[in-house]
Amino acid sequence: MLWGSTLVALLMGIVASFVRVKASAKPTNAKKILIPPLAMTTGMIQFLIPAFRLSWVEVIEALAVGLIFSLFLIKTSNFEKRDGEVYLSRSKAFFIVVFALLAIRTAMKVWVGHEVDIFSTGGLFYLIAWGMIVPWRIAMYQKYKRIAIT
Repeated sequence: MLWGSTLVALLMGIVASFVRVKASAKPTNAKKILIPPLAMTTGMIQFLIPAFRLSWVEVIEALAVGLIFSLFLIKTSNFEKRDGEVYLSRSKAFFIVVFALLAIRTAMKVWVGHEVDIFSTGGLFYLIAWGMIVPWRIAMYQKYKRIAIT
């Protein structure tokens, strides 16, 4: 199970890289930036099932790790204005950061997976991802607005 979910995470990282390259070729807008974290929020439904519930300390720790991870994504995500349209800037550093975070997250998952049951591990790593994506996308939106109005 652990290796299967790790393979899926790796494939998602590769897909995200291709999506990022493709996205930089087309103008972006606020919807494209803000919809992914909103859509991801539906995953919170898992916490209605008792097996997925975490202690408040675990929730705070997971969100804090996600916030720290988001700082690297924020730093490597920028926009540029071309022909009156706003585009996501290509950044080689972004790909390095994405795969480094994926490796760190996988190592953490292996370590935590031996200590915590699979449901709690799933909940923890969902919150890490959510805690990473939400601040990153909010920062992207702010950067987008600054570029769009100039």
